[in-house]
Amino acid sequence: MAGITASTPPRMVVVALQLNLCDSGIAGCFTGRAVARAAALIKAYAPDVVTVNEVCRDDVTTLRAAFPDPSAVRSAFQPVPDRRTGLATRCRDGQEYGIGVLMRSAGTATIHTGVFPAQDPADPEKRVWLCLTADRYAACTTHLSDHDSGVAAAQGAHLLGAVVSSLPQPVLVGGDFNLRRLDGVPAGLVTRTDGGLQYVLATQATVLRAERLDTAGTTDHPGLLVTLSVWR
Repeated sequence: MAGITASTPPRMVVVALQLNLCDSGIAGCFTGRAVARAAALIKAYAPDVVTVNEVCRDDVTTLRAAFPDPSAVRSAFQPVPDRRTGLATRCRDGQEYGIGVLMRSAGTATIHTGVFPAQDPADPEKRVWLCLTADRYAACTTHLSDHDSGVAAAQGAHLLGAVVSSLPQPVLVGGDFNLRRLDGVPAGLVTRTDGGLQYVLATQATVLRAERLDTAGTTDHPGLLVTLSVWR
């Protein structure tokens, strides 16, 4: 076939959806309708990877059920530690509050997570990262510090550097970085933004399409849908 050589790595198309659902029930952006809107977007756009921030534990289960075949979806949730108590931060209804990753995979998946070395001592939330590795690629998410841009930048550098390089490649990252601009992104990472604070990045990939999705006022962030051509 023209354009294909023995040295051309096989490629796959991966659709990634990043969402901040503001579903704690505590923040002013809470509406109680964001999870239903996210489920509708999953049904409409059929992403391969969904990364979610500011969610309660059961939200990840609800979103998994929105996929055409939930049995072929692997998911993980990581609670955000509360600096004041040493326990998990809680949503208004008492559930654990945190971040989540969902990815289509027929096989098993391995969870990787950690607390960032850099933290804002004035922030009650200790910021964390979460990754899932499966048969074809790894997917990660995070929600970085919203009080101190310098701390957020250090957290982002740790995730995109030390964490991403330690995982099986390729790696997709979706998250709310709370930064208008990402400086010092390591070579080899493609980047797309919603024009605000959310990003999707990937190694060993090219971007085919990126678009903002309307969340219909259910949260204070749009969805960010990125279609990638990824190789191993």
